[in-house]
Amino acid sequence: MVRDIRRSLVSLLVLTALLGGVFPVAVWAVAQVAFSDRADGSLVVRGGTVVGSRLLAQEFTSERYFHPRPSAVDYNAAGSGASNLGPNAADLADAVRTRIADVAATEGIAATAVPVDLVTASASGLDPDISKAGALVQVDRVARARGLNPAAVRKLVTKHVDSPTLGLMGTTRVNVLDLNLALDRLQS
Repeated sequence: MVRDIRRSLVSLLVLTALLGGVFPVAVWAVAQVAFSDRADGSLVVRGGTVVGSRLLAQEFTSERYFHPRPSAVDYNAAGSGASNLGPNAADLADAVRTRIADVAATEGIAATAVPVDLVTASASGLDPDISKAGALVQVDRVARARGLNPAAVRKLVTKHVDSPTLGLMGTTRVNVLDLNLALDRLQS
């Protein structure tokens, strides 16, 4: 019996050291060498100041910028999460209806033309991307607010479209932070 307890404790200590110490440090080291930018959060620095992360959504509310998906966590990266409302939840249906009306009014489009990603939050609440369609419906508003030709803004959106990962996973998408920073560069 004492021998079994001793073996169990030794196994616990060895596995704790390996899986709680050695393995995480090894993964961190490989990530720092192979993917240092992503491992450090894909931070975007402009003029010596961090302006965001390519991996996390940031809230843009100005008419001069493209807007991201809604966030169930108010874009707080400290605690990602969804609303936990199921597809049949009345609260979710009401929120989506309200968002559709808001986006349609803001963008000057029919409610039936509002892309779904502009009115639904992602599972994490921090998705940094919107669909190509989600970006294109915002072109006229952004161009008008900045005094730019809509064709130039549309071209900028098209230039920032990313294909599905490996050509298979996901859809065409646009990183909102990258697009908004490119928009700022276009005007400067």
